[in-house]
Amino acid sequence: MYRTHHCGALRISDVGSEVTLSGWNQASRDFGGLTFVDLRDRYGITQLVFNIEDDKVLAEQAGKLGREFVLKVTGVVRERSNKNPNRPTGDIEIEVKTLEILNGSKTPPFTIEDETDGGDDLRMKYRYLDMRRAPVRDNLIFRSKLAIETRKYLSDSEFVEVETPFLIKSTPEGARDFVVPSRMNPGQFYALPQSPQTFKQLLMVAGMDRYFQIVKCFRDEDLRADRQPEFTQIDCEMAFVTRDEILDTFEGLTKHLFKQTLSIDLPDFPKMSYDDAMSRYGSDKPDTRFGMEFVEMNEFTQNQGFNVFDSAELVVGIVAKGIAADYSNKDLNKLTDWMKRPQIGAKGLVYVKCNEDGSFKSTVGKFFDDAALQNWADKMGAEKGDIIFALSGEKDKTRKQLNELRLEMGRKMGLMDPKQFNPLWVVDFPLLEWDEDSNRFHAMHHPFTAPKKEDEQRMLTGDHETMKSLRADAYDLVINGVEIGGGSIRIHDRDLQSKNFDLLGFSKEEAEEQFGFLLGAFEYGAPPHGGIAFGFDRLCAVLNGVNSIRDFIAFPKNNQGRDMMIDTPSRIDDEQLKELNLDVTVAEKE
Repeated sequence: MYRTHHCGALRISDVGSEVTLSGWNQASRDFGGLTFVDLRDRYGITQLVFNIEDDKVLAEQAGKLGREFVLKVTGVVRERSNKNPNRPTGDIEIEVKTLEILNGSKTPPFTIEDETDGGDDLRMKYRYLDMRRAPVRDNLIFRSKLAIETRKYLSDSEFVEVETPFLIKSTPEGARDFVVPSRMNPGQFYALPQSPQTFKQLLMVAGMDRYFQIVKCFRDEDLRADRQPEFTQIDCEMAFVTRDEILDTFEGLTKHLFKQTLSIDLPDFPKMSYDDAMSRYGSDKPDTRFGMEFVEMNEFTQNQGFNVFDSAELVVGIVAKGIAADYSNKDLNKLTDWMKRPQIGAKGLVYVKCNEDGSFKSTVGKFFDDAALQNWADKMGAEKGDIIFALSGEKDKTRKQLNELRLEMGRKMGLMDPKQFNPLWVVDFPLLEWDEDSNRFHAMHHPFTAPKKEDEQRMLTGDHETMKSLRADAYDLVINGVEIGGGSIRIHDRDLQSKNFDLLGFSKEEAEEQFGFLLGAFEYGAPPHGGIAFGFDRLCAVLNGVNSIRDFIAFPKNNQGRDMMIDTPSRIDDEQLKELNLDVTVAEKE
């Protein structure tokens, strides 16, 4: 027997018991006659004690143990004289009687403790060592619990888990596909799924009624903290349902997950239209943990002789409460430079400091006197001690820029409490987006999203300008400014789906070649249906108040899409390339 208990199990009530433990040597401390070893496994740490007076050979052996040696010990539980209140096993220690070294270990390349000295790439290269650290291990255990609770809730709600294929057909919509060459079909390729979208719709046509899957998806896109080339979705679809029935079901799932994993009872989720989100926050995923809502300023700032405002489509601002005394001219100049960065692209930043003595200090003071600035303050709800920030320009671009400023001020002012959770549904998205560069429409969500019922006829008969105003029966779940998931009611009528493909620039032949299987299925009694997909990795991160999803993935890729541990992507053998009918010269290029 390797162990009678794990290393997090023993308590003061176990004093006097003989036990066997196995684990890794996290740290050793030699005090001459006494040697202490912290033995660690997945469950915790237990202190071992070796006394040279009791067993000299055993104590000398303990003094030579290296970090991360794999050990098996047998001994007696005793009460510690110097207790450790920060450790569940801190009231006891093991007086060791026998020691067996199960395996040695090279010195690890970084410290395997909660606070480590290893950089990201180094820890990813030795991910199997990194996972011995409690923070990483606990994240993976949390992920497991979240998956189990997801399955429980959906299973109890009559959802059926169905696996869909990983080798599918490549389509041009959305992000780039990862493609897989077919050896048996020379010159032809599979694609890895960006989502199981069409398959879950076909399951509704097949009468499965309620489907779910915790499924791997793949997108060949640029990476950042909340993106990986392979990621996991909670993917779901329902038949014979309205939008609100879907929202109620998955609001219930979200509440269940928060309750079971964090013991948090979430309130009912408010709904906000896409148009309201953009006008109030400049974002379709607003962080509503704090206010600082946008105030449109055209009415009281234009036609005052300030050409920057007068020529703008939109003048819009926010009020940062109570910070005027904390922000010097130097601080405000830094903030202006931050807004001018290429990532944001603002041409400048107008600010008005509302001083405690009732005066104003502003970058536009020569165009607007104190009476005008007082009018600004009155209209915007600004008081003494506040700062008004304003931007102007083209409507959509300016709102997005001000959203970046709002979020930055929220961070600087400590308004983003990671322990506060503000969920909401953003609904009624535009169905289509017009792209000037490609001179065509793109689907805001995906090509299978249905227009709102009242917009269906306009979609079938309307002109180009009408198409820009079509609304989708689509919805996103947003928590603390992060899009957790999104979905829509789907098109289930062949004619309407064909019309949408027409609007998106597909020829009849292209639509038939790429999606003929789905269009054909719609001719055999497709029911009304809709669904949603949650980003599972992102949900893990948001519930734990962090930005990066990599900490919740067992073997993640880095920002270049590389697996540092197994060193991939990598070249393959020339013979493999020949078998796949690929050009072998590719493998010869450095």
